[in-house]
Amino acid sequence: MTAGGKVQPGLHFVATPIGSARDITLRALDVLAGADVIAAEDTRTARRLMEIHGVAVAGRPMIAYHDHSSASARAGLLKLLTEGKSVAYVSEAGTPLVADPGYQLGRAAIQAEVPVWTAPGASAALAALSVSGLASDRFLFAGFPPPQAGARRKWLEGLDAAGATVILYESPKRVHRTLGELCEVLGDQREVALCRELTKRFEEVLRGTCGQVRDRIAEHPVKGEIVLVIARGTGSETSEADIEAALLAAMQEMPLKQAAAQVAQDLNLSKRDLYQLGLRLKDDD
Repeated sequence: MTAGGKVQPGLHFVATPIGSARDITLRALDVLAGADVIAAEDTRTARRLMEIHGVAVAGRPMIAYHDHSSASARAGLLKLLTEGKSVAYVSEAGTPLVADPGYQLGRAAIQAEVPVWTAPGASAALAALSVSGLASDRFLFAGFPPPQAGARRKWLEGLDAAGATVILYESPKRVHRTLGELCEVLGDQREVALCRELTKRFEEVLRGTCGQVRDRIAEHPVKGEIVLVIARGTGSETSEADIEAALLAAMQEMPLKQAAAQVAQDLNLSKRDLYQLGLRLKDDD
């Protein structure tokens, strides 16, 4: 912040609540109160959030910037930024640039050598990961699946390539179909967590195997904002004997922690599980 409550010139990405209005940060409120311009994916939502927290617009420009905004809209914001204005950009909900149209604005600002700042806060992806009960040491945010059947199938088949817990967004109308396809591609025993309406009144998390959750929502269709968290592959194609042999060989050449990390990377397994296995192998010796 600068003197008089003004924020530093540049583009400020401001995270906003995904449900409960109280989840906004004090710094986010400071930026919204002190920026010269407010840019928003939905100006009505932004104005309402500011009203709830007593932040006055006070005649400042509120500019819509969303998926359907033209290049000229981005150029207009960039002009304000290069003139030394401070622009606070807020998404519809959550952290800007995560499944959000702010990416091109951020890239344009960086290319124009305009300072880019962040006021971090709520994120539906990280909130879902937190309550999923699935491994969080390595994860991939994959966004929305493609709507076309062929492209979506190929996209789903590639989810295991990163060897990570996968987080994706899906609409309530398509999530049952997506779960069915996930069961076909990754197996109906893969663990998942379907998180809906996070931080809102009807927040719910359905945990279980892909097949169990698919069947449950077939009987009781879900509504609201959906985040689907998918457990990473277990590496079951590699036998326990092969895993032990690979870990023992690595332990001959490097410390256990490093050996566990190396074998985890090679075999697409959990580093923590391999470290615990290494401790047991040491005890056995």
